[in-house]
Amino acid sequence: MNPIERLNERQRLAGLGGGEARLKKQHDQGKLTARERMTRLFDPGTFEEVDQLVTHRCVDFGMEEQIVPGDGVVTGHGRIHGRVACAFAQDFTVFGGSLSETNAAKICKVMDMAVRIGAPIIGLNDSGGARIQEGVVSLGGYSDIFLRNTLASGVVPQISAIMGPCAGGAVYSPAITDFIVMVKQTSYMFVTGPDVIKTVTHEDVTKEDLGGAMTHNEKSGVAHFAADDDAECIALIRELLSFMPGNNLDDPPRAATEDPPDRDDEALDSLVPAAPNQPYDMLDLIHTIADDGYFLEAHQHYAKNIIVGFARLGGRPVGVVANQPAFLAGTLDINASVKGARFVRFCDAFNIPLITFEDVPGFLPGTVQEYGGIIRHGAKLLYAFAEATVPKITVITRKAYGGAYCVMSSKHIRTDFNYAWPSAEIAVMGAEGAVNILYKREIEKAADPAATRAQKMAEFRERFASPYVAAERGYIDEVILPRHTRGKLVQALATLDHKRDKNPPKKHGNIPL
Repeated sequence: MNPIERLNERQRLAGLGGGEARLKKQHDQGKLTARERMTRLFDPGTFEEVDQLVTHRCVDFGMEEQIVPGDGVVTGHGRIHGRVACAFAQDFTVFGGSLSETNAAKICKVMDMAVRIGAPIIGLNDSGGARIQEGVVSLGGYSDIFLRNTLASGVVPQISAIMGPCAGGAVYSPAITDFIVMVKQTSYMFVTGPDVIKTVTHEDVTKEDLGGAMTHNEKSGVAHFAADDDAECIALIRELLSFMPGNNLDDPPRAATEDPPDRDDEALDSLVPAAPNQPYDMLDLIHTIADDGYFLEAHQHYAKNIIVGFARLGGRPVGVVANQPAFLAGTLDINASVKGARFVRFCDAFNIPLITFEDVPGFLPGTVQEYGGIIRHGAKLLYAFAEATVPKITVITRKAYGGAYCVMSSKHIRTDFNYAWPSAEIAVMGAEGAVNILYKREIEKAADPAATRAQKMAEFRERFASPYVAAERGYIDEVILPRHTRGKLVQALATLDHKRDKNPPKKHGNIPL
């Protein structure tokens, strides 16, 4: 066999992975192979594989007889939407995608490259865990990856796709990354599996219920997106990356749009109901003001009382944070605070401006919230907004009460432009609660207590809770007509295009974890 034939043969074996039978089994389970996933992830013809011929070094348990080029992970670089990105895809057809010493070294190598060249890291996870035959060296490989995830955090975007099993220590690499996408029915994540749980706690639970895609999208909040299949998962990753810069020194990529920047929408003038306790869908506002009505919502199924996601305004990518009056009246609770804080910090790390739509009656009351640490968790959202130095713009559509007013990117925590609709109510608390405290005795003595309460509530709203009181003090920069919201936001973003702000020199702050 001449040198060229030898190379071709080794490349052929690498391409076969665990062999035809295992590749077929992967397809029979509704899953793409590792190389098929990489081909779909990158722009056509741009994927360059590295370390294709790496093999493991284990000689125990007959492993020296089982040598597969690539050793269960495909790594490389290419272009996504024309921009450089790095990725790895675990190959379940080779030793169940298990992590070996050399397998981990391949992943670390491509992660190091990504940080050096300032490119996103995408991890396509489909692995049975640490390779038992190698013992502690495979565990050491996980630690090497965790370290790189941590050091790369805030330097380059990191996206994890869970496209099969991901259990035990393996879950902590995706957990450190910025976004996690899971595939319904074929993926799961958990620290301890159903068998161990049954032994220890005597609970009966399936893999899907314990750690499936919707469990982590709805209940735990570990995952941010749920895709129907591998193809949708990869398309979602590509779409997500279109809103992000390659690294923390670049600006996010702008997109061409024919949507007029000063487009008005009269429907917004009647979006907020006249009754203060009547809900409406904040997504209607977001879709209305976004370029071409497009909004990529993250964490859609978790903590629905707050909305986070990406949109474009005048072609500029923005991160949107919004209270959702249609769920729990838009109150802030533990889960919503953590969800919002995590998203705000991502946007700030990668120079993505923040748009906040506020309609919040306060923090959710109750012993469950207080015992669960709502003070500490709510402070995370406050800390994230206060720390952020990217352009920040807030629009108060209706309620902005109490501490929640301060937390939701108020003027007092360095927000650049704060707007309010005429329907805004900015106060320590709602009119009814305030009147019951301030005029309690007067109402009790009145001939018609109900009429007196209604009168006092109207007076309170006018004197203390209207947007004009805040505007008089400069806490609101402008009271705007709802129909003009898109134009105001696009104009404000253009003004802030070259904003530069920084925090005091320090190693890092101590966010209330």
